[in-house]
Amino acid sequence: MSSDTPPTDLWLERSRLAGMILAAVSYGGFFILTVQAASSLMQRPRNGGKIADNRLWLLFYIFITFVLGTVGFAANSKYTEMIWIDLRDVPGGPAALIENELDYSINIVAVSCYYIMECFMQALLLHRCLVIWHWSRRVMIPMVSLFIVMIVLSIIVLIQASTGLVWYNINTVLIYLCIDVGFTLIYTILVASRLLAMRSQMKRVGVYSNVYDTVALMLIESAALYTPFAIVFIFAFALHSDISNLCFLAISHVQGISQLLIIIRVARGRSVPHE
Repeated sequence: MSSDTPPTDLWLERSRLAGMILAAVSYGGFFILTVQAASSLMQRPRNGGKIADNRLWLLFYIFITFVLGTVGFAANSKYTEMIWIDLRDVPGGPAALIENELDYSINIVAVSCYYIMECFMQALLLHRCLVIWHWSRRVMIPMVSLFIVMIVLSIIVLIQASTGLVWYNINTVLIYLCIDVGFTLIYTILVASRLLAMRSQMKRVGVYSNVYDTVALMLIESAALYTPFAIVFIFAFALHSDISNLCFLAISHVQGISQLLIIIRVARGRSVPHE
């Protein structure tokens, strides 16, 4: 690279490379927790196997999200190689390749995998929420509506991305991210408040209720891992800041990790089943 390369281009390239390194770290954690979750689900839980009915579904969820996350990470890794090795002599150099990444089908594959992965993760959250609220209509209607809106927006994003637009110019992405974070926060509030209400009822009849505190804390911890990361990404994306490159490639892995932490606790009998 010539010495007269604009500083902004250098920061763009550095942020993209740093983002790929963070993605590799987060994928490593995602991989390890996937193995632990699958191993835990195939063993007998400590509480007498009470999650046996859901075990196959959870294993399917773990398998499909791991495959999608792996394909997405592999595609991003390959494009990173293309940026600085295979296509480094294209007009504009690596900076142009980063800004116009949606011109290459390998990135469309990566984005598609992560959006489909996101749909599975949010579907799991939705199911948990509806079960805990006993499929109450006042909860089911708004939550299902938000979920459908996210699916529609993700399809629109993928269609727009396939036309080769600059990623920052796809305003639908920002709307999707805001709804996604809002969905996660609403889910956490709904489920935690429901569990704490159950805890209060159990205390009134003199029944051991500390387990509800544990489950509520587990959900809050899970949301605390993903939500701040996503909020930073939203603000950086809205401002067209290169800081978003630090979050973009890892955000799906972080959300997957937060989900797997819950699954592992449930599989090991550290949570309670529907009953």
